[in-house]
Amino acid sequence: MSNVLRLAIVDPVDASRDALKSTLLSMDMVWLEAECSRYEFFADVVAQTHPDIGIVSLNHNPEKALQLVNQLSEASPECSIIVVSSSTDGGLILRAMRAGVKEFLPQPVRIEDLVAALQRIGNQRFGRGDSKSRGSTVIAVAGATGGVGCTSVAVNLGCSLAADPRNTVALVDIDLCLGDADVFLDTIPDYTLLDVAQNVTRLDFTLLKRSLTKHASGLYLLPRPVQLEDMALITPDDLRRVIGLLKATFTHLIIDCSKSYNAIDMVALEMANHILLVTQLDLPCLRNIVRLMMSFGQMDSIKDKVKIVVNRVGLDNHIGLKKAQETIGREIFWQLPNDYRVMVEVRNNGVPLIEQAPKAAITQSILALGNALCGSGESLPETGAAALKTSAVGKFLNLWPSRGRVTPGG
Repeated sequence: MSNVLRLAIVDPVDASRDALKSTLLSMDMVWLEAECSRYEFFADVVAQTHPDIGIVSLNHNPEKALQLVNQLSEASPECSIIVVSSSTDGGLILRAMRAGVKEFLPQPVRIEDLVAALQRIGNQRFGRGDSKSRGSTVIAVAGATGGVGCTSVAVNLGCSLAADPRNTVALVDIDLCLGDADVFLDTIPDYTLLDVAQNVTRLDFTLLKRSLTKHASGLYLLPRPVQLEDMALITPDDLRRVIGLLKATFTHLIIDCSKSYNAIDMVALEMANHILLVTQLDLPCLRNIVRLMMSFGQMDSIKDKVKIVVNRVGLDNHIGLKKAQETIGREIFWQLPNDYRVMVEVRNNGVPLIEQAPKAAITQSILALGNALCGSGESLPETGAAALKTSAVGKFLNLWPSRGRVTPGG
């Protein structure tokens, strides 16, 4: 699980509870596990959901609220307590601190005060330093057109990241009409994106993982709906909630987008940390890349996250990398070599590259891509760094030490 803080809140006043809830839902560093409107029920809520932090409002009844804080400190010491109050009475603040409160925030709560308090508690719980980064890395894989290899990249990137025991990785297929990530992994899922979207408010972390299909590689899969008519039942807001829950559960989230760039796809692009725009070196693809980049350039939530990935480099194309780069006016982030025989074999067998062909050039390139996107700056494992440095793909793509990036004019 990624270092996202899970919260539960109690406030009998609907207006202030809704305001706090709205603030929390806008923050990536937290997941709102539960909310409660009665002090007397909140201890049971905490015992059942095991949140990292409980937020208690004192305004409605300070005496009952402080009794609750004392009860939580004894019954659930692993749950850090934050209290919020519009009162500035020093005696009330002192009593709250003596009851075991970690942070006391004035109400209405300012987001900068809340973030600072959460960071202090997070540092105590997870430790400081870059080695324990908070949050989840979300990678959206989109394409310049159909058939450029987006699903191949998404599935195999997910499996390569899942091979690291420090990672927990999920793949969501949001090509609601023709998605086939389940075919690439040779799985028949019990549940789909529709099931999770319709029940997201009732799911906890345990039930969520049971709703996903776990592949032998360690990758969790959430596939597209089975029936075409079910597409209309998934809304952009549903997807936001699903991604939010997955971010609070997994260290890495891969989203395989459709090629329609509809409202569902745009939610994924907005919520992603990295957008891999997969293309090939042919005129239709490059034309679409130019069109897409013109549109993305007007979207502040997307434009700086796009990374162009050229797939099937080495295929007999009449357009070279230098010419392609001049055409799109943007640096190419990564190149994946053409290995048609291996890719057809793994796709037909429903086995990821890292299992079927771990030493293949395409496998090593995808391993290096994962490290470039999500690596901590440490060297790749033996199957990645050492093999890549001496492999044909390392020489062919000049991946060392630039790790696959194409320098301008290259």
